[in-house]
Amino acid sequence: MHHLHFNHLAILVAASIQFVLGAVWYSLFFAKPWMALTGHTPGQRPEGAVVAMISSLVSSLILPFVLAHVVLWSGANTVGWGLIVGFICWLGFIAVPLFAETIYERRPYKLLAINSGYWLVTLLANGAVLAVWH
Repeated sequence: MHHLHFNHLAILVAASIQFVLGAVWYSLFFAKPWMALTGHTPGQRPEGAVVAMISSLVSSLILPFVLAHVVLWSGANTVGWGLIVGFICWLGFIAVPLFAETIYERRPYKLLAINSGYWLVTLLANGAVLAVWH
C-alpha cells in the first residue's frame, strides 16, 4: 500500500485561506446581496451564528485535507496543475450539485453565483497552495 505524506502546515494554511476568504466574501464583497437573498437582516446576528461559525471552521480543515489527497493522487505539483485540480473538484463536487439544488429549491441564481463563486475561488487557491507546497 502506498502511504501519502502530507505537509500539515500547507493544509493549515489552505484551511486559513478558506476561512478568511469566506469571512471576506460574505461580509465585505457580497454581504448585502447575500443577506437579502437569504432573508438575513443587516445588523442582526442570525440565530445559530456560533454553530455556523464552528461548522465553517471544521469544514475549513476537512476540505483542504481531502483536496490534498486529490492533489497528490493527481501528481499536481505546480500552480497551474493545482488550479486545474481545484477547478475540476469545484465543477464536479460543488457547481453541479449546487446548480441542481438551486433548481429544486427554486433559489435565486444570484445566490448560486455568490455561493459557487466563493467555492471556486477557495478551491483554486487551495489547489494551488497544496500543489506547490507538499
